[in-house]
Formats: sequence, C-alpha cells, structure tokens
Amino acid sequence: MSKVFSAHAVSVDGYISGRTPDGDEEFGRGLGDAGMLFDWYMDGDTQSQEFDGFKLSEPSARFFDSLSARVGASVAGRTTYEHSSHFGGGSPHPTAPLFVLSHRPAPKISEKQTLVTTGIEDAIAAAREVAGHKDVAVMGGGALTSALAADLVDEVILHQVPVLLGGGRSFFQQVPKHVNLRLLEVIPAPGVTHLHYEVVR
Repeated sequence: MSKVFSAHAVSVDGYISGRTPDGDEEFGRGLGDAGMLFDWYMDGDTQSQEFDGFKLSEPSARFFDSLSARVGASVAGRTTYEHSSHFGGGSPHPTAPLFVLSHRPAPKISEKQTLVTTGIEDAIAAAREVAGHKDVAVMGGGALTSALAADLVDEVILHQVPVLLGGGRSFFQQVPKHVNLRLLEVIPAPGVTHLHYEVVR
C-alpha cells in the first residue's frame, strides 16, 4: 500500500508561517517574516529534476527530488489552499493531482482539483486511489493534525530552517494524542536541515 507523508519547511521553534509587522499571521514569501523558510528552494546551483525553476544545494536537491518523485497525489487543508492562492487552479506538485479538504464549499476549486468535505479519511482514500503505487503527500498543519489523529500518517519530514520566528502559525496544531517518531535520516544542507521521521505504531 502507498504511504502517507507530510513534508514542510519549519522554523526551529515550529512555525510554518510568520507574522506581518502588525502582528497578523501570514504565509509564504513576502507575507510575514516566514518567507525565509523557503529560501533554500532557490539558493543553490543544482536544478531540481522534479520542479522547474527550483535551484537548490546539491544535498537538498537530492533529498527534495527523491521525496517529490514519490508523490502520486496531494491532500491540502483549506487554509493552506487559500494561503497558497489556490495553487493557481492546479496542484503544488507538477504531476500529482490535488485533493482539497474543507468543511465548507470552496467556489474557486478548478476542474483539476477535487474538493473533499467528508473528512480526512475520505480525502486520503481518494488520493490513494489516484496515486496508485505512489505515495500521498499531506500539506498543512491542520490536515496533518487530522491525519495523525486518524492514524493515517507513515512519515513526517521537517525541512528545519535555522531561525526562531517567535510566533505565527504552528505546524503541529494541538496534536490530539501521543505520537512516537523514529528518526530515519538527517541531511544537513546550506540553510536547512532535512529531518526524516517514521511514525511508530
């Protein structure tokens, strides 16, 4: 069976988005002080084989591309979907279709995206069906928290950037139960350390 994993850039103090000068939580480059969490996508000299335009350091490119090649479908929470400008009507992955998890209608869903309103179990089941022998990537703290609560996550990858943001949106949002992780590998790279964990059952 395909695996379910989540991979996200985080600060050392566990935030995936920062705050604007007026204190509002924001997401992404140019929105708040967390844009630096994604600098490693573009600060190297090795072209990604999976994502056009991404130039990473050699160790980051090797790890990033190996993860990207595994993805057959993605599941994103509504907040991540909104903060990412609806992924331009497509998907965060060049070839893997996107399933958007939401408890309410999402009028900007395109024909290339699938809205799932019946919970994380159904979203991951639908993504697994499409992914086939490949894996399912879960995006966003809320979606990951729900997937962990449902015991659906096999691996957690943190692209940890050496900065303390001091506030913003936490990646792990009130994890509902104790979850043991086993460290599989640590890959230090310029501007980021890739931490690859397995969920212990």
